[in-house]
Amino acid sequence: MDVATDNSEFSYLPAQAEALGVPLPTVERMSLALPDGRTLSALRFGAETPRVTLLHGAGLNAHTWDTTALALRHPLLAIDLAGHGDSSWREDLDYTPRTLAVDVAAALDAWTDAPQLVVGQSLGGLTGAALAAARPDLVAELIVVDITPGIDVSAGPSALREFYAGPTDFATRDELVARAIAFGFGGTRPETERGVFLNTRVRPDGRVEWKHHFAHLAAQALASHDAGAPASPSALHEAGWADLAGATTPITLVRATRGFVTEADADELARRLPDARIVAIDATHNVQETAPKELAALIASAVPAAGL
Repeated sequence: MDVATDNSEFSYLPAQAEALGVPLPTVERMSLALPDGRTLSALRFGAETPRVTLLHGAGLNAHTWDTTALALRHPLLAIDLAGHGDSSWREDLDYTPRTLAVDVAAALDAWTDAPQLVVGQSLGGLTGAALAAARPDLVAELIVVDITPGIDVSAGPSALREFYAGPTDFATRDELVARAIAFGFGGTRPETERGVFLNTRVRPDGRVEWKHHFAHLAAQALASHDAGAPASPSALHEAGWADLAGATTPITLVRATRGFVTEADADELARRLPDARIVAIDATHNVQETAPKELAALIASAVPAAGL
């Protein structure tokens, strides 16, 4: 296990902490060598052993949680899932939740010493469910943010596929910022600039590319007119429900009122998991970015209940 610090990736945090009126915690970039030669990366907030673990959605990275993590003010891990952020891409292209959960389990075995309050948004939520079902010893409680195994996300991925179509590398980050704004992604220009900076890297040849593998896979799929996936939607649907049903820890679903999970989807989860708690927050799908203080308050209220 190594700790690596790139000060530039933390350059936005002081202003974010000041805006929230909270102290700036220590933040470290963590790196874990996996048995197959890949690397898993994460951010650790706080000097104490993490008690909360955050898992991002598809196409995002650990920094999507920055504002929520600052507002939460608890020691935590924010993990870059495989194929995202500073974590290695998978040669087999398998980014299904159960596969991603194996890496998360390895990280928690290495970096924590007690069961975690796991909070997962979108793909991270399904990954958290897979983790809770397979390794209940690692999960004290699970909060799933704006995802259920049965939701129709065709509109979201369709827009993202179009966004990532075309070139996979650019001359400058400004080109990507302009493209994101043109497609209606991001918020203000400074927010979009921050998101692009933290989700891209400069290659040795000077070109800028997205860090996450999904952008490159989406471009390849469009070029070949192949919208296939490593596993069929029906298989992922059934696996997701099985994982949620198999989890023995308390489960909370956060439904973003302007997100992907409809009231009908939430009702379906309540029918299948009658003991689950359902909380609605006025936010878009990326709740951690559009309602970070509200989400942080919800997570903080769950920390004592999880025995942390």
